[in-house]
Amino acid sequence: MSAIHILEGGRHPAVLDAPTGDLRIAPHRGGSLKLSLVVPTYNESRNLEELIGRLSALLDGLLPGAYELIVVDDDSPDQTWALALRLGDRFPSLRVIRRRGEKGLSTAVIRGWQAARGEVLAVIDGDLQHPPEVVEKLWAAIAQGADLAVGSRHAGGGGVSDWSALRRGLSRGAQLVGLCVLPTVVGRVSDPMSGCFMVRRSAIADAALSPLGYKILIEVLGRGRIGRIAEVGYVFRERVAGESKVTPRLYLEYLRHLVRLRLALLPRRFFRFGLVGLSGVAVDMTILWLLKGRLGWPLTISKLVAAEVAMANNFLWNDLWTFGDLAARQGHGWLRLRRFAKFNAICAAGLALSVGLLEMQVGIFKLNPYVANAVAIAVTTGWNFWMNKIFSWAAPPPLPAVAQPQRRAAGA
Repeated sequence: MSAIHILEGGRHPAVLDAPTGDLRIAPHRGGSLKLSLVVPTYNESRNLEELIGRLSALLDGLLPGAYELIVVDDDSPDQTWALALRLGDRFPSLRVIRRRGEKGLSTAVIRGWQAARGEVLAVIDGDLQHPPEVVEKLWAAIAQGADLAVGSRHAGGGGVSDWSALRRGLSRGAQLVGLCVLPTVVGRVSDPMSGCFMVRRSAIADAALSPLGYKILIEVLGRGRIGRIAEVGYVFRERVAGESKVTPRLYLEYLRHLVRLRLALLPRRFFRFGLVGLSGVAVDMTILWLLKGRLGWPLTISKLVAAEVAMANNFLWNDLWTFGDLAARQGHGWLRLRRFAKFNAICAAGLALSVGLLEMQVGIFKLNPYVANAVAIAVTTGWNFWMNKIFSWAAPPPLPAVAQPQRRAAGA
């Protein structure tokens, strides 16, 4: 491989300065570049040359002269950034950002997009676990009008190689947590954990992005103006070289990201729902004290009665206040009893979900039980709110339009 080519001023032509400031993507400023594909890296020197070679060969045929590859490296100890600069001598479409102060995959992707010049922005991992060939299918979906094209392990033709049952369960569990906290965001795609996708710059331009951890797609879905979405199946491959970056800390960052995005997107009803929930806690504790402490009932029976009275309290206030307008449109009487039955079933499922999350966090990830319980409560609250909004207090469908009778023609 050739040595790094240095200009007279001591700067390699492939070098880009790392953007700073707010994490906002500027609108497209024109130019001939159609696609900017960012490759975030950290200690990926053993994979990078093959990845860049395969991507360049594919895109030279697909978008000759109309694309750029941007490696954003977090100052890797194995000098991935230096290798990327040497590759820049062979691949003129390659540009390199070496970050020394900021860290993290999600912010690396956004900083790369901020420096990008293309109309369409994209990301692919630097470890070859995303097959480079999927880029061609993603571009085809964008060309057909999609605002967002996602590489999915769960779409047709997709899958994972030889993951263990535990790894599959953890992946699906993380997706389930996302669905509970952000159903209208995470539920839009089959693989919200994907790190390989393309998005039109216009769909996220000027949006205030605030990612945390490594699941940038959720941030794009939550804060972007995403209309049409296309999914492209791919088979997730096992890492051949280097070490996995997935750790329990990333799991915590994922949860924090979900909660932060959820708070930013909360409707006003949720705060009413939360206040009603607090009143339910007070009712539960009071009934439990009366039955167990004063009347001497068995603990289990006392708790079951207290929980049901608390759920009845919560349902009544939610039916009258939180979702009062929707309840009035649905009707009362036996319709209210039907809503109450749905409310009970959803809250019971939420309780089971809470216990399962608590056991998983403490047993598998060894988290502090009190922190884990707070996470479980937050997720369950989101589950109860959204599932009840969808099923218990769904807005009734509009009445069908009544066709106006046509007037007879004169003389008929």
